[in-house]
Amino acid sequence: MKFDPQLKSGERVDELYANNIKIIQSADVFSFSLDAVLLADFAQPILKQKAKIIDLCSGNGAVGLFLTKKTKAHITQVEVQTRLVDMARRSIELNDLNEQVSVLNMDLKDILQEIKKDSVDTITCNPPYFADQPSSKKNPNPYLALARHESTASLANIIVIISALLKMGGKMYMVHRPDRLQEIFSLLEKNRLVPKRIRLVYPKKGREANMVLIEAIKDGRPGGLRFVSPVVVYDEQDQYLPEVRRILYGEE
Repeated sequence: MKFDPQLKSGERVDELYANNIKIIQSADVFSFSLDAVLLADFAQPILKQKAKIIDLCSGNGAVGLFLTKKTKAHITQVEVQTRLVDMARRSIELNDLNEQVSVLNMDLKDILQEIKKDSVDTITCNPPYFADQPSSKKNPNPYLALARHESTASLANIIVIISALLKMGGKMYMVHRPDRLQEIFSLLEKNRLVPKRIRLVYPKKGREANMVLIEAIKDGRPGGLRFVSPVVVYDEQDQYLPEVRRILYGEE
């Protein structure tokens, strides 16, 4: 019997056609965007079934669901907003992935009460991009404000938690803004995380990068940082370029 997601007011079902994954979205609450898709594509999660993958700041669960096509390991999504957790759980059921994906509705500061320290193989994270400053202009929508600003966990807090959860040799994958890359590198170094692979994302040719994808290894050997080929999203006619079409629609 096919699952009925029982969509609530303002919700819709979108699909990442490349992965045949359906996601419950809401413009009023939260919708995943290209950064989530690019993060899932960039990540190289552990493959074995008995391994452990965590997706922090998981929102409506897009990154974790997209990763199911790349690994047999169990994926635990962690999200503080109850409404988004409800959407994520219905999306998991909609895709018949209850055995592989689960969701924890909790604040990151409490995560070590649920997940053992030094036990995780791969962590992905699409955190809020903006520091929570008194002068910060926030979206009046509380759901969107929490998703975009570090109201419940700062970037420093998030990286401390990532390091605490990861096994030695475990890998972290994060998407963020290039203007915070220096801060991110400093925080990684303080928390035994060695950056190994960087990919910049440009909206168009000739424009400045507006996203950065980061891979780091806990207790990795120093050095060996690689900047892999960048992603350019749009052509001059505002159409997706071939690589982005591949990631979104599976087109070669």
